[in-house]
Amino acid sequence: MDVALTQDDFTLVTLIQDYGFPVVMVVGLGYFVYFVYKFINEEIDPQIEKMHIQLIRVIDQVRMLDQDMIRLQQKVNVVLEYKENEKKKRNKRGGNNGKT
Repeated sequence: MDVALTQDDFTLVTLIQDYGFPVVMVVGLGYFVYFVYKFINEEIDPQIEKMHIQLIRVIDQVRMLDQDMIRLQQKVNVVLEYKENEKKKRNKRGGNNGKT
């Protein structure tokens, strides 16, 4: 049987008949893996890089805020300690019995 294949005869069914189901599915899976790999490299990786840079900025800002909080807490502690010392001095002098 000497039949020439035309473009219309080149379908999935003829591919499966000629090469077998496993071979056709492996080729299809290979294309799928290539498509996913290409999508990840062209779309996802650049966005991840942008997010990484932004994450570093946020971490730096959080560190600066943490340092500011530590400084403020130290200032509050100094003021409270100063206030406590003033109360003690008034009590020693016989002031208003520790009331402000």
